[in-house]
Amino acid sequence: MKNRTKIGGIAAVVAALALTACGGGGASTTAESAKAQDASGDLSKLVSVNAKKAGDLKQGGTVTLPLGNIGPDFNGFSNAGNSSDNTELHYPIDEAGYVGCWKLDFDGTASLNKNFCEDFKSEVKNGKQTITIKINPKAAYNDGTPINASTFENTWKMLNGKNKDIDIVTSGAYEFIDSVKAGSSDKEVVVTTTQPVYPLSDIFGGFVPQAVNTPALFNTGFTGEMHPEWMAGPFKVDKYDSAAKTVSLVPNDKWWGDKPVLDKVIFRQLEASAEIAAFKNGEIDMADGRTLTKYKQLEGTKNAEVRRGQRLFAGGLNLNALKAPLTDVAVRKAIFTAVDRPAIRAVRFGGLNWQENNSGSMMLMPFSKYYQDNYPVKETGADAAKKVLTEAGYTANAKGIMEKNGVPASFKITNFGDDPTGLATVQTLQKQLQAAGMEVGIDQRGDADFGKVVGSRDFQLTISGYGVGADATGAVKQYYDSATNENRLGDAELDKTIKDLASIQDDAQRNKAAMDVEKKHMEKYFSMGVIMNGPQIYFARTGLANYGAALFQTPDWSVVGWQKS
Repeated sequence: MKNRTKIGGIAAVVAALALTACGGGGASTTAESAKAQDASGDLSKLVSVNAKKAGDLKQGGTVTLPLGNIGPDFNGFSNAGNSSDNTELHYPIDEAGYVGCWKLDFDGTASLNKNFCEDFKSEVKNGKQTITIKINPKAAYNDGTPINASTFENTWKMLNGKNKDIDIVTSGAYEFIDSVKAGSSDKEVVVTTTQPVYPLSDIFGGFVPQAVNTPALFNTGFTGEMHPEWMAGPFKVDKYDSAAKTVSLVPNDKWWGDKPVLDKVIFRQLEASAEIAAFKNGEIDMADGRTLTKYKQLEGTKNAEVRRGQRLFAGGLNLNALKAPLTDVAVRKAIFTAVDRPAIRAVRFGGLNWQENNSGSMMLMPFSKYYQDNYPVKETGADAAKKVLTEAGYTANAKGIMEKNGVPASFKITNFGDDPTGLATVQTLQKQLQAAGMEVGIDQRGDADFGKVVGSRDFQLTISGYGVGADATGAVKQYYDSATNENRLGDAELDKTIKDLASIQDDAQRNKAAMDVEKKHMEKYFSMGVIMNGPQIYFARTGLANYGAALFQTPDWSVVGWQKS
C-alpha cells in the first residue's frame, strides 16, 4: 500500500533506529545530503536519525511530534484513511496493522518481523505456490484476541478485491491468493495461490483484525474511532482528544516485543505556522523544515539540530480524471506539457541547498537500480501545451481561454496548509497552466482537510503524491490497473501485463516489466506526473534518538527516545 502524502506533509516512513548528539546551541546546516543520489550513490548519506543503542538511552521521558492531520478516518487500508500522517500515527501503536510480517532496512531490504511471523517459506510446484507462515505464539491484539490463521484469512478476504463494497486502496497480490487456512495449528498459516506472487513482502505487511469483517465496519467504522482494542504494538492509546486534536500514547503492558524506553508519546495536529511556533517554544520535539519559509524560521532554534536526507516521495501532478474538464485526456496531456518542472522545484527548494534532476517515475526513486524515466512529454512549454489542445479541437475564446464546444478548460488547484512556500509553489504551477490558455484558480484548504479531501476525491488537481517503495510490483497495480487506480484509467492489455508480471521471480525482470507498464500508461492516460521527489529535512530536539530521515527503514519505536548526556 502506497500512502498519499502532500508536498508539505510528513513522509510515510520517518522513524528508525537512529543517531544523535548531546549538546545545545543553534541548528546548523550541512551539504552532506544536498544532492539527490542516483543508482551509483551511497544511500547511507541520505539517512540521518541519530542512531543509538538502547543502552545509550535514558529510561523514560516524553516525545511530542506534529502531524498535518489526525483522522478523521483511522483505517489505513481504506482510501479515506490512506495517508502518510495516519501511517506515522499508527506505527508505535499498531505494528500489527502497519508492519505485519515484514520490516525494511534503510535500503529497502525486507526481513521477517519476528514479533509476528517467525518463519515465511514459499514453494512452487507445477506452477502453483504454497506459502507456509509460522506466527509468533505470543502475538495477540490488545483485547486478547489471538493473531492467528483466522487473522490472515480475514486479511485476505477483506483486501482481495472480490467484494466491491469494500473500499480498499488496492487488492495487490491478495487477488492472486486462492486460499488461506490453518496448518498444523491456528498459529501456522498455509497460503495457496492461483499464480506465484513476488515479492513475498507484498503480502501480509499488515493485518486486518478478524473483528473487522464487514464492508460497513471497514469503510466507516474507523471514522472518528481509533479502535485501540484491535491494535498491537509497543505503545497503546492513552487518550484521543478530537477537540484538542491530540493523541497521547503510553507503553503497552500487553506487548510481547522489546519494551519502549519512553514513558509517553504525543502526536499533535498542527498547521505549518503553528508547528514552527510550537518547536521554537519547546512544545514539540521535531518540525518539518522542507520549505524555505519554515527552514528560515526554524534555523537557529536553541537545542536543535538539522537531520536531512532523501524524501521517499513522488508526485506533484495528482489529477482527478473523474472530474471535468480533466475527464478529457487532451486537458491532462496539456497540463503535463505546460509544466516547467525545474522552475517549480526552484520555488519549492530554493534556499534549501538541494539539487535534483527531473524524475520520471511514480513507483521508484532515481537512486533505484530498477529506475527508468517514464515522463510522457518531451516537448514542454505553453506553446506546446496550446498545440495539444488545438489538435484536440480546442480554440481560444474572447478571454484567451482554450475551450471546446463552448466549455472552457477551467479548473482549480487545491492547496493545503498555510505555508507560504507551498502556496508559492501552487501559484507557480497556476501561472504556467494559465500561460497555456487554461483558466486555473486555487482552492485553499487546511492541512487537517488533506485526508478527507484527497480520500474522497473532492479535488480536480493537487500538488500531492505518494510514498515510494523499493519495489514497483505493488505500485504498478495500485496506480495503473484499471480496476484499482483511483482514476479508473487503463485497459485490458495493461491489466494482463500487470497480472502476469507479479509471477516473475527475478527482481530485475519484474521491476523492468512494471516500469514498462508505467511508461505505456503515462503516454496514453496522463493521470499522475512527477514534478519532484525532494529532500527530507527535519529540525530535531538535540538528544532525540533513532528518529528522523530514515529512507525505507521501518521505525523501531522501542528505541525512539532521549540519549544519555
